[in-house]
Amino acid sequence: MADRKKNSTYSRNEKCIIECDLTYVVSKIEGRWKLQILSMLEDKKLRFSELKKEFSFTTERMLTLQLRALEQDGLVKRTVYAEVPPRVEYELTEMALELGPIFKQLSDWGSKHRSLTKKELV
Repeated sequence: MADRKKNSTYSRNEKCIIECDLTYVVSKIEGRWKLQILSMLEDKKLRFSELKKEFSFTTERMLTLQLRALEQDGLVKRTVYAEVPPRVEYELTEMALELGPIFKQLSDWGSKHRSLTKKELV
């Protein structure tokens, strides 16, 4: 991709994907369970086993992949305690906490429009 950047121009769509701030944000929070994980961690630290109980409908591997991606993107902090058995806790980073009001607005919007859609279907 770096070669293409040097040797040619990007199409309008490609430029938006690379430079669009909204696309950047969505790329960090998109994923099957990421929003739910971020929501659960909003008020407290949780151990992996607690998260696993809440996400019993998905595989442990999928939960681990989603947590790793959130950690790599700097949204979740993973703390491993040197105990037997090992204890691992997850919590939101300062960067993720900034998303709280945005998630609240999105949730309110979803609630409002979901109810409007249900009324239209009846």
